[in-house]
Amino acid sequence: MRNLVSVVERIDPITVSGRVAAVNGLLIEARGGLTRLSVGARVEIERRADSPLAAEVVGFRETRALLMPFGPVEGVAPGATIRINSDGAVVRPTRAWLGRIVDSFGNPIDGKGPLPQGPAAYPLRASPPAAHARGRVGERLDLGVRSMNVFTTCCRGQRLGVFAGSGVGKSVLLSMLAKQADCDAVVVGLIGERGREVREFIEETLGEEGLRRAIVVVATSDEPALKRRQAAYMTMALAEFLRDQDLEVLCMMDSVTRFAMAQREIGLAAGEPPTTKGYTPTVFTELPKLLERAGPGPIRPDGTTAGPVTAIFTVLVDGDDHNEPIADAVRGILDGHIVMERAIAERGRFPAINVLKSISRTMPGCQTPPEREVVKMARQTLSAYANMEELIRIGAYRAGADPEVDRAIQLNPALEEFLRQDKDEATSLEDSFEGLARILIGEAA
Repeated sequence: MRNLVSVVERIDPITVSGRVAAVNGLLIEARGGLTRLSVGARVEIERRADSPLAAEVVGFRETRALLMPFGPVEGVAPGATIRINSDGAVVRPTRAWLGRIVDSFGNPIDGKGPLPQGPAAYPLRASPPAAHARGRVGERLDLGVRSMNVFTTCCRGQRLGVFAGSGVGKSVLLSMLAKQADCDAVVVGLIGERGREVREFIEETLGEEGLRRAIVVVATSDEPALKRRQAAYMTMALAEFLRDQDLEVLCMMDSVTRFAMAQREIGLAAGEPPTTKGYTPTVFTELPKLLERAGPGPIRPDGTTAGPVTAIFTVLVDGDDHNEPIADAVRGILDGHIVMERAIAERGRFPAINVLKSISRTMPGCQTPPEREVVKMARQTLSAYANMEELIRIGAYRAGADPEVDRAIQLNPALEEFLRQDKDEATSLEDSFEGLARILIGEAA
């Protein structure tokens, strides 16, 4: 009954419509009914012999509204009726959504039947909580991955970026975190993912165990830019709902780069000037608005704090260039970055994380003094080996020339084995630090 009442309350007694004036590529120009339109408003466009086409207002040009569709423009004719959708871009989730797979509109795509609708409406494009009205990061979070637990220790409510090229193992790392991280719920956004890989990720990589406590949002690479962008907003809205249920949420998005590419397509179609590598100014405006929505929960009027949203955002670096515009912008917004390198993956060590280039900005404050000393010693040893790696490989280094390098060569096999981890293997925070300490004092085999 409550669902029926909420639907009735959302009915707008005034019907306002417009007409299609022109279609230019993916951009539809509308005339009439502009008094009820604003940027971000949703409309439906009548099509010949087909269902209405959903679209969004992305700008205005003199007396015309500029619309971008959520689907193919085939069937849209001059003068076609445009109806304004007064409901706006909102989602009404419940806890029953856990274990389900939805599209960018919140519709189920897993064949398990309809989803129940909750009483509260969450806007897809909500503003981040005010800086002074949200809590601080909490205690450290056990991610289950040794290399991250030790070298990029993460706190609850922290936001980390995973920077890597294609085919380096980002999706497998995300599945490890989804199954092993110490949290109550997981929201996974697959933005612009290859259609072939979606079922593989959900059924094999994520698995039934990981899906049980997760909501997966999917928008494949063949879908329109608006749907790919909206999938990112949907991911954050669902994480905010679970946060408000006082759950500790892990939000993972793969990838922020494809969100930026979708925003670039929208901006260019609306007439924005391109800047670096064709990215439009709104790309760099929308990125912080999206990423800042994750983090510690807001403080309620009664003094309690909502659950934290710990976020892992992947960044697909273009041509393995970690200084390209999107990677550079995201790195400056987040609370740390994890660098995955192709060279490490090529020699068979997964996850292919370069721990020397990876940073967590909550360190070293979230570690005990003995743990900080262990991490410091490990970094020094790994750095000594990395500096002489080429000479060691070609046999040009003479044993005894540098005691620190000699020790690094001796410990390197054990350290490499410590950093290597199977996707179904989990290691706790305490065991991660203890295992690394044993290696550094020579107790490991």
